[in-house]
Amino acid sequence: MMRCEFPVSFYRDAHSWADAVMTDTSEQLNAYAQFAGAPLKLRKICNPWRSPSGSLPALRTNQKKTLSRPSDIIIHLRKQKYNADYDLSAKEGADSLAFISLLEEKLIPALIYTFWIEPKNYVDVTRRWYAEHMMFPLNFFLPGRMQSRQLEKLRLLRGDENLEAGEELEKELYQDAAECMNLLSQRLGSQKFFFGDSPSSLDAYVFGHLAPILKCKLPNGKLQQHLKSLDNLTDFCSNILLLYFPRDGR
Repeated sequence: MMRCEFPVSFYRDAHSWADAVMTDTSEQLNAYAQFAGAPLKLRKICNPWRSPSGSLPALRTNQKKTLSRPSDIIIHLRKQKYNADYDLSAKEGADSLAFISLLEEKLIPALIYTFWIEPKNYVDVTRRWYAEHMMFPLNFFLPGRMQSRQLEKLRLLRGDENLEAGEELEKELYQDAAECMNLLSQRLGSQKFFFGDSPSSLDAYVFGHLAPILKCKLPNGKLQQHLKSLDNLTDFCSNILLLYFPRDGR
């Protein structure tokens, strides 16, 4: 049995799913492990300094080795014969990589903006969530420090060191994200998962980034409104919650 450490709200109710975006990869990795049938024991913590690696998510193996990079965690699971992509053809594998690149280019910048930069969402949801779940005095200064890091990440993704928040940037980011969602919706079509009847790493990646948009209550919900207009993507997220996380998707 392996032990995988994730944030404390990982199994909270659906309104706390913003956390999945705040930690970038936690929900994606948990979904991948579920799809691959990996026997993980989850430990829920909100203070990354209590993790063996000092960051979240983290995987502690039977050999007492700690992994934090998402790619390293997935590689380790595959070496243990827990591979959600085992049945994919070469073409499907290439398509999966192409869509993941699309999400990283078009969707993730908009998610960073939505949860960390947009003033109302940050104050009412993101900062508030961390303030309520972190111990004193971390809850006073750590959310602001994390926001600064996310802004730097957004600047890096956009290739603009002087990038500043504003209506023009928000409009551009949300247009890119809507385009990405539309392409995902077209690719999914009427299928249960992106490559048929079994979920793959692409399904985990898409679910990990769309579920927080769908389930979190945000004052500025423009991305959520567009996602809800795409019935097959909303059904996709809801079905995964029901099938693989029944206690968390209530």
